[in-house]
Amino acid sequence: MTCPQFLRILVVAVGVAAGPAAAASFDCGKARTPDEVTVCATPALSSRDSEMGGLWYAYSRVPMMMGSNGARHDDAMQFLAQRSACGRDVACLTRVYDARNAVLRAGITDAMNTMFRLQNPS
Repeated sequence: MTCPQFLRILVVAVGVAAGPAAAASFDCGKARTPDEVTVCATPALSSRDSEMGGLWYAYSRVPMMMGSNGARHDDAMQFLAQRSACGRDVACLTRVYDARNAVLRAGITDAMNTMFRLQNPS
């Protein structure tokens, strides 16, 4: 994937993340667990979840070295476990989403920097 292709994906992902605040990255009509119900019922959390969905979309398309896709999947599963452990605690959910979004942003930034260095060697 070239840097311009990745930038297009990133722009789409940011557009998705900037969508309606009431949208979540999962179907709120099927929300059953305390954490899912709380995310859907709390606009600030739903917004964070939507942002995370857009960031994950971009991050999941970043080419990774062999073995890294497994780690990326493990990190996603760890996030879901942390979110579940928060239950209905809005402050806890806020911290978990903020941390996850920061990790995804950093991963995207690192990938962009690496792609730039590969395409523009000194």
